Amino acid sequence: MTALMGACLFCELARTSTDRHVLLEPHAAAFLDRSPLFVGHVLVVPTAHVETLADLPDADVGPFFVTVKRVARAVQSAMEAKGTFVAMNNIVSQSVPHLHVHVVPRNPKDGLRGFFWPRTKYPSDEAAVACATKIREALARF
Repeated sequence: MTALMGACLFCELARTSTDRHVLLEPHAAAFLDRSPLFVGHVLVVPTAHVETLADLPDADVGPFFVTVKRVARAVQSAMEAKGTFVAMNNIVSQSVPHLHVHVVPRNPKDGLRGFFWPRTKYPSDEAAVACATKIREALARF
């Protein structure tokens, strides 16, 4: 744990429920990325503050990635996507120093190439809430 824990945005999101939450469990939280690659882009974070994958206790790796797997299936289903892109940065390009896994819905010819990741915004808070609700409902099936 670091001194950043008190000011960590993802720790705060993992402690509080919001309309953009997809999932909130004792060991993991998932919520919409505020600057998504595509609508339905979700971040999955451990609820305990760890900065990188290397910092995640061995006992938590399995349960955390089972949650990532469930969220990936739910995002694909809810967004009617052909697949998902699942990725994690460790230190370099990690915008928030808290372990987080990106789950992004993907479709052929969707414009995502290599590491050129154009970000977008939800057109409104209502659209973001509707998206999170749709993914949360799909998650209940997995």
